[in-house]
Amino acid sequence: MLEQRRLDELVASTDEKIVSNKDVTLPYIGLEHVGQHGAGFVGSALASESISTNSVFRAGDILFGKLRPNLRKCELATAAGYCSTDILVLRPRDGVSAKFAARVLQTDKVGASAEKTAAGTKMPRTSWRELRPLSVFCPDLNEQAQIAEVLDTLDTTIRQTEAIIAKLKQVKQGLLHDLLTRGIDANGELRPPQSGTRRTWKVNPLGPLMDGMPRNGIYKPASDIGAGTLLIGQTAFTPSGSVDASLARRARLTKAEQEMFSLRREDLLVSRVFATREGVGQPVLVPDFGEPAVFESNMMRIRCRTYLIRAPYLFHWLKHRTSRAWLMSRAFASNQASINRETLCGVPVHLPPVHEQDQILSIISEEDARLEREVDEMNKLKQLKSGLMDDLLTGRVRVTPLLSNSGQSSPEGTD
Repeated sequence: MLEQRRLDELVASTDEKIVSNKDVTLPYIGLEHVGQHGAGFVGSALASESISTNSVFRAGDILFGKLRPNLRKCELATAAGYCSTDILVLRPRDGVSAKFAARVLQTDKVGASAEKTAAGTKMPRTSWRELRPLSVFCPDLNEQAQIAEVLDTLDTTIRQTEAIIAKLKQVKQGLLHDLLTRGIDANGELRPPQSGTRRTWKVNPLGPLMDGMPRNGIYKPASDIGAGTLLIGQTAFTPSGSVDASLARRARLTKAEQEMFSLRREDLLVSRVFATREGVGQPVLVPDFGEPAVFESNMMRIRCRTYLIRAPYLFHWLKHRTSRAWLMSRAFASNQASINRETLCGVPVHLPPVHEQDQILSIISEEDARLEREVDEMNKLKQLKSGLMDDLLTGRVRVTPLLSNSGQSSPEGTD
């Protein structure tokens, strides 16, 4: 029979509060400082910055967000401090591993119960009174420690992979800047700074590099929306500069409209109107949708003369800070910031020869592939963690035979 215990047999809620005379050397933790779904703490504030009543916690306590529990904010405190009263301070009982208890409180079972018992419409809150009777799996202390160690090891690997991804993104941004401003020499290496690259590269206005003028997209009334041809709007733009067709709408179009506003692979779409200047002129590179697609009126379509400029090169140039600053300085605004076709045609483009553009794009592609491999690895680790949490924290799979099968020795006393 599985070792089931009430949640309040694992942890107890503490009620210590403080208003004044706070230790200013200790941190303050608000809900905004707790990551979602076990992502760790994402910051803290000074105790002196919180003038309201705070809850007091110590190292080894578990901070569980009771406000909007669907956000699943729960973390183990490694040092003492103060926190928002919208956070439950839960202290592990004797014979219960703090790390294990924190993992239990991060499970879908506890999270779902917190959501179900939350009261309030706009600011739903759960309570310890509602959560405390929940039955959860709790083995002996040795197995608790083993489970926590397995999940902690995975978390460490995930954090390390996230750090690698962040570093690769930073390196890529620096490399992009160098590639777009210094270029590649005959040996395939970056030219040294101040090498005279800009004197040998042409600086062209964008207009003559296009196959025809930029085209504004189509406006379709609500009565035509819902089914038909794929209609790409800004809501389908991804942060990476591509398009997610699953986020696009569909519309009924005539054959003439489909032809006039058609999209094909390596077209560029540029945001024509946006709520802020920073969003105006943002480009995306159109993928192969595998079906006909058109684009909405809040953007412009660019087609490149590929014997002069490669579309992916232009995409990166339009994202470069030089182009961004140029466009934002010329965006005009009433209710929304906007640019027109003439403005877009005037964007100055540093134009290396096509063969050098291809070399630059090859290097960028290698960096993208390296980054994608690390992202895939992180996603696999997160899936593994999710599965292990479900198995180990329900007792469906016991950790001792799991570790034995992986060739690890189990701690003394657990055989």
